[in-house]
Amino acid sequence: MINVAIDGPAGAGKSTIAKAASKKLGFIYVDTGALYRAIALNAVRNNVLNDDSGLVKMLESTSVKLQFDASGSQCVILNGEDVSSLIRTPEISMGASKVSSVPAVREFLLGLQRDIAKSNNVIMDGRDIGTVVLPNADVKIFLTASPECRAERRYKELIEKGESVTFEAVLADVNQRDYQDSHREIAPMKPCEDSVMADTTGKTLEESTEMIIKIIKGE
Repeated sequence: MINVAIDGPAGAGKSTIAKAASKKLGFIYVDTGALYRAIALNAVRNNVLNDDSGLVKMLESTSVKLQFDASGSQCVILNGEDVSSLIRTPEISMGASKVSSVPAVREFLLGLQRDIAKSNNVIMDGRDIGTVVLPNADVKIFLTASPECRAERRYKELIEKGESVTFEAVLADVNQRDYQDSHREIAPMKPCEDSVMADTTGKTLEESTEMIIKIIKGE
């Protein structure tokens, strides 16, 4: 099995690029951020997002699964419900960053992520894939872009969905999330010593995808 770990900050294009590269290579794409978003959604529904002890208690009755269709597309199943379309709001994005700082949540999802990698050729993206989840991954990539570039992508995405947001607010969210992800005590976001750095600033999706595929192939 070939395991590829892609880490990096929010909005660098990890999910989109990893998904495109997976399709071209015939690998399974695993969006680990979606798992944390599902936990955050459940926490919001149960009013325990800011209550760590309540959050840990909630995990006892929480089921999160990833399902893949014939084309390899991923669906996120929370307690039997497909929540793939409900976990992409700014509120849930910030909630995901919050719950990911809770050790019990990371432990809860760790086994699921590793089990998928054991039995499939995967490209897995997140914040700590190369450092914690798949420390023995065959290829480790740290994908990044400038905060302004990442905010611009996110802003366009939200506007297309009909959200009422400003670029300044999205940029502030990006910077805040970067700070939270890189300063948390448990598994902070950082490049591995053996990561290949890949900057997508100013690159199209096609250019970024080709860059990642070349890294994976060792070209």
